[in-house]
Amino acid sequence: MSTRRSFLQQTGLGLAASAALPSAVFASSSPQPSDAQVFPMGFAGFSFLRFDLDKSIAMMKRLGVVNLSLKEFHLPLNSNQDAINVVKKKLTDAGITMYTVGVVYMKSKEAVDQAFEYAKMCGVNMIVGVPNPELLAHAESKVKEYNIRLAIHNHGPEDKLYPSPKDVYDRIKNMDPRVGLCIDIGHTYRAGVLPEKAVKDYKDRLFDLHIKDVTDMAKDAKVIEVGRGKINFPAFVDALRKANYSGICSLEYEKDMNDPLAGMAESIGYFKGVMSR
Repeated sequence: MSTRRSFLQQTGLGLAASAALPSAVFASSSPQPSDAQVFPMGFAGFSFLRFDLDKSIAMMKRLGVVNLSLKEFHLPLNSNQDAINVVKKKLTDAGITMYTVGVVYMKSKEAVDQAFEYAKMCGVNMIVGVPNPELLAHAESKVKEYNIRLAIHNHGPEDKLYPSPKDVYDRIKNMDPRVGLCIDIGHTYRAGVLPEKAVKDYKDRLFDLHIKDVTDMAKDAKVIEVGRGKINFPAFVDALRKANYSGICSLEYEKDMNDPLAGMAESIGYFKGVMSR
C-alpha cells in the first residue's frame, strides 16, 4: 500500500509541477490517461477567501481549472442583474464556467427565496446550500418552482445541522429528486465516514463534491494537501466510477489561504494522478 501510494504521490507531484507552468506547456506535457474515467475538476469558491475575483481567476487559469462554485464574497447575494452580468462576463472571458453558487446558508424562508432568485439570475442550475432543517420543505418547493437543484453540504462533527452525508440523506431521500448532496469528503472523513462508502451509499442523490484531505479521522483533524493525509483517494475515485458520478470534483483548499497556489497545484496534480491510473 505504501509503495502504491508513493507512486501515485510522485505522479501527482509531477502533474502539480506542470500545473504551475503556462497553459500551453501544461496541455502538451501532462500525462493523458488512455481509458481511465477522468472527472472534471473545479474549485469551491471558499478556497479564494483571501483574494478578489481577478486574482482568483488568475490562479485558476494558471492551474488549468475552469469550473467554479462562486461564493458570495465575490458576488453578494443581494446583487442586481447588472452586477451579476459583469461578473459572469469576466468569468466567461477568462474561459471559466460558473457551474454553481455556494455554499449558501439559509436560515429563513426569505434567505431560501433570495438564494434561488440569485441562482436564477446567475444562470446556474444548482445551488450548494445549507438550509436549516425546518426550511427543507420550503426549499423543496423552490426547487420545483425554479427547476434548480439543491445540493446540501455537510460540515463535519461540529456541525449541528448536517455533520455527515447520512444526516442530509435521511432528511431528503423522499423529497424531489432534484434535492441532493454536496459531499465534502474531508468533513465526511472527520465525521468517521469513509468518503468511498458515502459515495456508494448516497450515489442516487450525489450532485457535487468538495475535495480535500485531512490528517486524521477525528474532529480536530487538520486540512492538508490532497494525497498527504489519510483519505484513500484511489478507493474514492474507484467508488465515483462505480457510481457513474457525472458532476464536478471541486477542490476546496483551506490549508494556507493566504498563500495557497503551491498547495493547490500539488492537490490538483495528485488527484489527476490518481484519476489517470
